[in-house]
Amino acid sequence: MTRHFGVFQFKEGVTDAEIDEGFAEMRAMIGLIPGLLSMEHGPYKSDEGLDDGYTHGFIITFDTPESRDAYLQHPEHLKRVELVQPRLERLVVFDFDVKPEFSAKL
Repeated sequence: MTRHFGVFQFKEGVTDAEIDEGFAEMRAMIGLIPGLLSMEHGPYKSDEGLDDGYTHGFIITFDTPESRDAYLQHPEHLKRVELVQPRLERLVVFDFDVKPEFSAKL
């Protein structure tokens, strides 16, 4: 499996409703993009203070790296990029592969 992990810092003035809309649209990609298995997201929730200003995070799970690669140019993904990216001050995206023996323990 491949995990597509990201963190967002929204621009000042972006409303909670706009944030919720963006994540709802991102979740709606499940079932539309082949190999996209799941999506989890939420606001930063830690007293650690290591968020560096990022307020929300997400993890999308793909069955293979090839499915992730196809997702990057998929029209349904690009539609969400057009909606969400203008609302962002900063973002980080980081992908990594998960060995089956590690994901089976989850």
